[in-house]
Amino acid sequence: MEKDLKSTPASELDKFIQDHLLPDTTFRDEVRADIDFICTFLKEKCFHGAALKVSKVVKGGSSGKGTTLQGKSDADLVVFLNNLTSFEDQLKRRGEVIEKIRKHLCQLQQEKQFKLKFEFQTPEQANSRSLSFKLSSPQLQHVVKFDVLPAYDVLGHVNINSKPNAQIYASLIRKCTDLNKEGAFSTCFTELQRNFLKRRPTKLKSLIRLVKHWYQLCKEKLGDSLPPQYALELLTVHAWERGNGLTEFNTAQGFRTVLELVTKYQQLRIYWTMYYDFQHLDVSKYLYRQLKKPRPVILDPADPTGNVAGGNQEGWRRLASEARLWLQCPCFMNRDGSPVSSWEVQVDEAWSCILL
Repeated sequence: MEKDLKSTPASELDKFIQDHLLPDTTFRDEVRADIDFICTFLKEKCFHGAALKVSKVVKGGSSGKGTTLQGKSDADLVVFLNNLTSFEDQLKRRGEVIEKIRKHLCQLQQEKQFKLKFEFQTPEQANSRSLSFKLSSPQLQHVVKFDVLPAYDVLGHVNINSKPNAQIYASLIRKCTDLNKEGAFSTCFTELQRNFLKRRPTKLKSLIRLVKHWYQLCKEKLGDSLPPQYALELLTVHAWERGNGLTEFNTAQGFRTVLELVTKYQQLRIYWTMYYDFQHLDVSKYLYRQLKKPRPVILDPADPTGNVAGGNQEGWRRLASEARLWLQCPCFMNRDGSPVSSWEVQVDEAWSCILL
């Protein structure tokens, strides 16, 4: 589909998204029905009578955020357990919990008639402490892969407008620093990651789909050693927030802006203060250190220990080279042959951190 996107006129990108990237409604509804059943099973029956107690099951990834791609997508099912009482406990008991869930889901697979084909995925590594399954429609050739992830319920009840107590982040930072596990507990903040995108305009989610599709095309060509897709999703949100911010906008301009920002990766320093900020002394000091790291820096808006853009300069360099090639394609050209304009997004703004 690379040729299809490259040759699509800028004025027809919305139609391209509608025709090729939005998920099939029937498949989407069947996935939702099967996943709702699995979530109910995990919460109410999987550990019935056992010492482990599930407090909630949350859909994360593209499925939870509303940015699923047509054909093939990945998603998370995060199982929060009351009996995991700390971040360290989550690390220690992950394997035990995964095996219990695997056993019960295997039994459910044999007993329940799912709307879609239910298959377990074989772990890529022997003795892997991971659990994945996929739901697929052979007729439509569509598939969604789910990773099942046990997590410590550090947030408890989450309101869509709520901001966690800063002490939670101070505790997270201490534990990640002590264990050298920065970003390892992002699953605990899945609901915040989901809420960060959930209320965004529909058209922004469509732009994210387009950027994700472009990223997948790059991955097919360049291999797996690229920056994580999540970094591109957050970069798209940043481009829209700083460059446009409107419910309706020109998709080609937004797409061009994101790819131009990719080419400027060495200047990127992006963070949000929706869920954490500089008011708490320990959190403030840590954020200051994070933001001083070599760029690109894109902090997970829900987890300040996760620099989703860090540690892969070569991957960014290769992705930037590919972006430069794409910017010459018809999908970025007006009808008269002139290049589509991009939004004005500053990449090297002055900033300050207030240390209390």
